[in-house]
Amino acid sequence: MLQLFIATVLFLVMMFGIGFILNMLLKTTWFPIYLFILVLIPLGIWAPWDKSATATIENFAHYTIFDYIPVIGALIGAYVSGWAIQALRKGGYKMF
Repeated sequence: MLQLFIATVLFLVMMFGIGFILNMLLKTTWFPIYLFILVLIPLGIWAPWDKSATATIENFAHYTIFDYIPVIGALIGAYVSGWAIQALRKGGYKMF
C-alpha cells in the first residue's frame, strides 16, 4: 500500500510538472491532458499486450485496481497543470 501511495503521488507530481512546462512552452492550456489520453494510455495498454491471447478480455484481465490508481493520479496531475496555467492567465500573468 505504501508503494502504491508513493507511486500515485510521484506520477501526479511528475505529470503536473511536465504538463506545466509544456503549457508554458507551447502556450496551450489542455495539451498535456490530450497528450496523456491520446498517447500515454494507448502505449500503456499496447506495451504489455500479449498477442498469443485468444481474446481481448484476457489481456485486460491482467490489470488490477493497483495498476489503475497511479494512472488516475497522473491524469489528475495533467488536469491540475492545465487548471493552474488557466488560473495564472486569468490572474494576469502573460508569460504563461
